Amino acid sequence: MITADMDWLIRFALEEDFGPGDVTSAAAVPAEAVRCAAVFAKEDGVFAGGAVAVRVFECVDPAVRCVPRVTEGARFVRGTVLLEVEGPARAVLGGERVALNFLQRMCGIATRTAEVAARIAHTPCKVLDTRKTTPGLRAFEKYAVAVGGGVNHRQGLYDMILIKDNHVDFAGSMAAALAGVQRFLEQPANPQVPVVVEVRDRAELDEARAAVAGGLKIHRFLLDNWTPEAIRAVVAERAPGEVFEASGGIDPDRAVAYAESGVDFISMGWLTHSVPGLDLSMKHVKR
Repeated sequence: MITADMDWLIRFALEEDFGPGDVTSAAAVPAEAVRCAAVFAKEDGVFAGGAVAVRVFECVDPAVRCVPRVTEGARFVRGTVLLEVEGPARAVLGGERVALNFLQRMCGIATRTAEVAARIAHTPCKVLDTRKTTPGLRAFEKYAVAVGGGVNHRQGLYDMILIKDNHVDFAGSMAAALAGVQRFLEQPANPQVPVVVEVRDRAELDEARAAVAGGLKIHRFLLDNWTPEAIRAVVAERAPGEVFEASGGIDPDRAVAYAESGVDFISMGWLTHSVPGLDLSMKHVKR
């Protein structure tokens, strides 16, 4: 799961932390010392990011052996040993904080995503993430969402045409924006990507449906800031092949009502912009 971009970010995080060198370990820990440590949970959660932690320690020193003791996506309880680390003591200490930073963030996202997915499991609805991610950490955070049972939305601006309110306002109207989309996709040299259209009200939904009648393939209608009651009425009259997503300030307390409205997806920026990291710690283990 470690992509080239993720590997670069891991190395950058280590460079940020080490700077010219770890002066504390150099001063206090013998260079020849070899030590063992364990990362354990201080609260219940869902595990995500084991391979990231392994890569962190590999980048610090290939002599460090890091072994996840919990599988990706598995639930654990407070006190569980998540990883064991063994190797040159200075290298183990050098990778500790960066490994924990990634793990805490990813386990936190996976845990909260799993909680939301469990709440709406009685419906066919799936929970999506958004682009409201920590700059630079999108790949890590979206991976954690998937591990927690969520579904990844677009990765960036390049893999989906998503017409939002500002696109409509900047273009002048929904009809104008979608006419531009149709012209864009008619050019074979342009990326042939899925089209999702955010609609604020019935009028914009009707305009989007008119574009479909005119030959534009819209893969999903995004009902932004609609109430569950209004969504239920639209879903009840859906045409064959129409797919609906709800968005707009959906948090865990509101997720069930939206999932039960009949939409196929709910998108939640909350999964990545408001979720706290899970509390984990690394401690020395005597052999």
